[in-house]
Amino acid sequence: FQLDAAPHVEVFAIDPDYVREVNQAQKYSYGPKLLNRKFKIAFSTVHRDPQSGKLLPDNCVELRTNDMGVAPVVEGEKVTGYQVYIGGGQGERNGKASFAALAKPLCILEEEHLQAGLDAVVKIHEQWGDRQNRHWARLKYVVNKMGIPWYQDQLRERGIAFQEPNPRLDLGSRELHQGWMTQPSNGKWAYGAFIECGRIIDDSANGRLRAMCRHIMEQWDTQLLITPNQDIIFTDIEEGQKEAFEADLKQFNYGQRKGKDYSTLRLHSGACVALPTCRLAYTESEMFLPMLIDELETRGYGDLTESIGVTGCERQCFRPATKSIGWVGSGKSQYLLKVMGSEDGSTQGRPVIGSDERHYLRMVPQDRVADVCAVLFDHWQENRRTNESLGTYHLRIGMDAIIAILKENSLTSDLTEKTVAPIYIHDDYETARI
Repeated sequence: FQLDAAPHVEVFAIDPDYVREVNQAQKYSYGPKLLNRKFKIAFSTVHRDPQSGKLLPDNCVELRTNDMGVAPVVEGEKVTGYQVYIGGGQGERNGKASFAALAKPLCILEEEHLQAGLDAVVKIHEQWGDRQNRHWARLKYVVNKMGIPWYQDQLRERGIAFQEPNPRLDLGSRELHQGWMTQPSNGKWAYGAFIECGRIIDDSANGRLRAMCRHIMEQWDTQLLITPNQDIIFTDIEEGQKEAFEADLKQFNYGQRKGKDYSTLRLHSGACVALPTCRLAYTESEMFLPMLIDELETRGYGDLTESIGVTGCERQCFRPATKSIGWVGSGKSQYLLKVMGSEDGSTQGRPVIGSDERHYLRMVPQDRVADVCAVLFDHWQENRRTNESLGTYHLRIGMDAIIAILKENSLTSDLTEKTVAPIYIHDDYETARI
């Protein structure tokens, strides 16, 4: 690992032999209950559609945003194996050679080989992962440098039997699990309650959510679950109790913000906690998103089935780059724009860097974020194909076209005048270079 001549600019270049020699010389081992500094593992699932009876994939965990993900492979009415993905992660570092990425399909493992295969993935990273530089310690950098075929060879050397992955395996949509759902295990019902940004509090805007949860848990024979999207689920409601249950929720003003029903855009959007709670954040996120959605609803965008994700720093805990529009805190009351993400989490959003290798909209003032969203929404609605999502539309027209849209619109043209040379460019999110 070397430092570039320019100050504070690090060049991402793994020397595999060096890393392996250092790790072997130190005889490093995670220990029986340890992993490296951060190693996120996610399992997606399938559930039976009560209408059609078919098994449908459910990617509420946004599986590919994790270091390692496991998805069931369904053939007919049976799970025949598990497809393993490696190398995902949304965290970046400002001014560092880093990038956000979706995990790539590695292999398909039969159930009896799954535990051994996952253990081998970790052991390979234990041997080859960089532990000399903290922000390069993630599995995604090994995968980016060495590639999936190399990682498969490492599995074979360890005697792991696997099949080639299916790159077109449908992981399903980002199910939010809001509203009423049947429980196949016992025929009862579960109710998913939207909790904006995951904050259960009593306030004048969103109702007395804290008092509501306490009341429901004390008065109803139910369990409370938390979803990957920061909402909650109340379980084990009898068929004949559904109306009474909903009435109990409404007495605490659940389902509305400032007297208006939750919009579709609000239900699909979210944020991390950020300031003042998180000491790592540069700016507000949880406190900013509700006001942003308020403004966009006022402008007429509330019924869009798209999503906005906001985080207070580049660690991106709410995964904004896998939403239709992502905003990443880059300074006090300033945000970096990410586009080309998708509501179903299947596409990795990216910063606005054009073919001129200039980074646009890196520090958008908080009071201008709604303008940028509005311009992007308007152009998409006017020019999209039938049923084409915002993220898919952006991928089709390309980054230079997105920049041109923002340059030519009077609401955002001034925001495109200030650009910076990107510290790091991740080409096509497959290969990396400075």
